[in-house]
Amino acid sequence: MKALLFTCMLVPWLVAASARRSDQDSQLIPGSLPGRELNGYFSDHLNTRRARRALPLADEPDDSPIAEEGDASDLPTCLLCVCLTGSVYCEEVSPDMTSVPTLPKETAYLYARFNKIKKISTKDFADIVTLRRIDLTGNLISEIEDGAFSKLALLEILTLAENRLVKLPMLPAKLTHFNANNNLLKTKGVKANAFKKMTKLVNLFLADNQLEAVPHIPDSVRILHLQNNNITEVSINTFCRGNDTYYLRPSLSEVRLDGNPVLLSKNPDSFTCMKVLPIGKYR
Repeated sequence: MKALLFTCMLVPWLVAASARRSDQDSQLIPGSLPGRELNGYFSDHLNTRRARRALPLADEPDDSPIAEEGDASDLPTCLLCVCLTGSVYCEEVSPDMTSVPTLPKETAYLYARFNKIKKISTKDFADIVTLRRIDLTGNLISEIEDGAFSKLALLEILTLAENRLVKLPMLPAKLTHFNANNNLLKTKGVKANAFKKMTKLVNLFLADNQLEAVPHIPDSVRILHLQNNNITEVSINTFCRGNDTYYLRPSLSEVRLDGNPVLLSKNPDSFTCMKVLPIGKYR
């Protein structure tokens, strides 16, 4: 009798417990996984998302169209060139750079060597008054507008070597270094007073051109390169002053006139104001 009574009490209790568990599982959205399997699904999904987020950008598919190669002027300067604080390096740029790029306002040093720049206009540097050095070696520059450098009061070093210049523009008065080696310069393309007001000029390089005469050289110049031109004559007034026997050029320490047709021994008095004789042909 006691066993029957215990059985009658136990059976309803088991049925109620089973119903409660069924109710918990039924709280999941229809068609979802049972509790334990659902927890595993969320854990796997979370791990997958984390792994995908950790992939480098280069692994993500890129559906953007590939740009065709165009002119360098269509692209931002600091995408084509290396821009550091105050310095811009644009050397052997691809696609071809045919004009001076738009520079950041604070640019002090520009290196745009070995490109295909053909012309320098007055607007190229008009707004970049902070420039101290410009190097345009190895371009195709055949024309520089007068006034292209007129606003560059701080410019100290200007290099225009290995271009196609036939004449020089007006140059900034505060230049200390000017290099126009390997161009097509003739005497008629270099104004008589081109360097006269440049009282701080130290290095003047005009080698490998077509000059027929030595231009006016400021007293401040220490190194002068005029080799491999067409200079045929040097007089007492070329470096010295015929009417001033006390005039001296103590700064001028190197003069190269080798590779010119001029015979330097023809006028020995031409170098009495100098502490060194020019390198060149004496016999």
